[in-house]
Amino acid sequence: MHETRHWVVEHCVGPLGVGTLLVKPFRHVLHLAEVSAGESAELGPLLQRVAAAVEEVVRPEQVYTCLWSHSGGVPGHVHFVVQPATRDLMARFGAYGPALQVAMFGAGEVPDEIAVAAICDRYRAVLGS
Repeated sequence: MHETRHWVVEHCVGPLGVGTLLVKPFRHVLHLAEVSAGESAELGPLLQRVAAAVEEVVRPEQVYTCLWSHSGGVPGHVHFVVQPATRDLMARFGAYGPALQVAMFGAGEVPDEIAVAAICDRYRAVLGS
């Protein structure tokens, strides 16, 4: 969906809702402390741009940005989740913050592919790619 020299931004395929993006390095990285100087230099500005795009497109109450990197209880590929937290989502699941994400994983609802494609087109327009 969007790329920099070191990072790729794509829509989450898991149950965190339409509009949730992942920011992950192209290179396989298990720990944030292992990112290179170039990766690190791009990360902050990229996370800000992606969060701003989510704000503009979705207009959520808040944009959650968190690091997820476990698979089966062991470190996996580092990626940042950039999730729009809307009032509708919080009301539907009766939760916010990490509890909202846990509730969404518990529900296991995968976003509709057509809705994902449509929001990705909007994100591309905002991010300029």
